[in-house]
Amino acid sequence: MTNPDAVAGAMPVGAVEHVPPDKVFAAPQQATDFKFDSRTAGVFDDMVGRSVPFYHEIQRMTTELAADFAVPGTNLYDLGCATATTLIACEPVVHPDVHFVGIDNSAEMLAKAQSKLDALPSARRRTLVLGDLHEEITIENASVVILTLTLQFVRPLHRERLIRTIAEGMNPQGCLILVEKLTEDDTLFNRLFIKYYYDMKRRHGYSDLEISQKREALENVLIPYHLAENEALCRKCGFTKFQTWFRWYNFSGMIAVK
Repeated sequence: MTNPDAVAGAMPVGAVEHVPPDKVFAAPQQATDFKFDSRTAGVFDDMVGRSVPFYHEIQRMTTELAADFAVPGTNLYDLGCATATTLIACEPVVHPDVHFVGIDNSAEMLAKAQSKLDALPSARRRTLVLGDLHEEITIENASVVILTLTLQFVRPLHRERLIRTIAEGMNPQGCLILVEKLTEDDTLFNRLFIKYYYDMKRRHGYSDLEISQKREALENVLIPYHLAENEALCRKCGFTKFQTWFRWYNFSGMIAVK
């Protein structure tokens, strides 16, 4: 298997335990919607490391941005925190008086997150919450909110309410850090970017069967927006500044400031 870090030229962040290789879609199986269940949680860190271009560099850049916007005495939220990779990466660079709150709707992911946090003792307040972003959540006294590859899994009907909740619970000059898979208006570029993305997954050791079966599983649950749609959504909900800070074909890192 190709080492994804060698291909991406990125540095791993927050690797605290051995993660078995992702084989979730290696065997032929009946098509079902993708789930963040125990099978996914067990290999999730390997899955995203091999499936998301420059994943570890995206994590590093996220921590850099979070460190500059996080204010002592406030909260930093990671919505869709999964196995807490981002919170762990933020630990050494964000002021220790910033309270970390991770929210995820998968109990299996949170169990994995708690295990990783327990392996990294800290005097910082750290809270994990089982919560569904399709329902009401509490955001308060926030200086940083992180949505890494999460908003794309929130049904479009609920996205404006979620971003507005984030904006209303955020302090002035606070920031939303957003990483998303994108779609393009132009079908030529859309098709090319998807082709390059699947080529990357092959370089990272996934077979055509794995790529095909995962694509089918994600078809109804991962709904990407255009870059312009993400910006319009943030500005409509109360953010005054918007900037992209990462781009690889159909993936983008964005920051919005209140």
